[in-house]
Amino acid sequence: MIDLHLHTTASDGRLSPADLVTRVAAAGITVMSVTDHDTVAGLAEVRRSATAAGIQLVDGIEVTAVHEGRDVHILGYFIDSTDLAFAVFLQEQRTRRVGRVREIAARLETLGAPVDVTTLLAVAALKPGASVGRPALARALVERGHAASVQDAFDRYLAAGHPAYVPRSGPTPRVVVEMIHRAGGLASMAHPGVTRQPTVMRTLVDDGLDAIEVYHPDHLPETQRELMAFATRRRLLVTGGSDYHGEDQPDRPLGRSTLPAEAFERLRAGRT
Repeated sequence: MIDLHLHTTASDGRLSPADLVTRVAAAGITVMSVTDHDTVAGLAEVRRSATAAGIQLVDGIEVTAVHEGRDVHILGYFIDSTDLAFAVFLQEQRTRRVGRVREIAARLETLGAPVDVTTLLAVAALKPGASVGRPALARALVERGHAASVQDAFDRYLAAGHPAYVPRSGPTPRVVVEMIHRAGGLASMAHPGVTRQPTVMRTLVDDGLDAIEVYHPDHLPETQRELMAFATRRRLLVTGGSDYHGEDQPDRPLGRSTLPAEAFERLRAGRT
């Protein structure tokens, strides 16, 4: 099995890189990619553990772009995680994340749902290169008793249109695709059936997008067929994975959404 969409504690996953590899191996996955948000901090540890477990690792990332105030997530595969210009770009991304977390925390304070943002950011700072975002705030709201679950925290406070939501600022999708290419990678639009921004997807194809994520646990069979047809028409590669963050998301178990072997071979061939 091939899973090219996984997260660790370097961003908003619940498992350390080593623990994730252990779970991946137990699930029978033989090719994996860790695609943490705006960071490659977990890749070195993942590589060591994956090598020991006999699992093939594809260096990956999930970079957040912004289009008309909405997030657009772009997956990067086969990237050079040591590329200096890319490292600077990602540091800028993480700095924006911290600023947004502080602003959201200030809004939560006024809403009577305070969280200890200073400690939250201090803990994140102990992991160099790691990124922090709304999921960490959601867990803090649960811990303080302001929400019953992470999903409840988003539904009541953190999701777009809710009282503590702060619009994201950042690079355009086109810039993100260009940065992934400069780092030697292939760019794939993440879960397009969820974000439902077909105009952005079509524009990005013209701007050099290499692939779209067809296989994802939140894609209904009909959506998957539509995306595959689009990829075929536009001669795009396809990617896929579980978008696994941890056992607290039982609707996204390891092994549920995987990339067919022939699609992976085309993806690997496409990097040359």
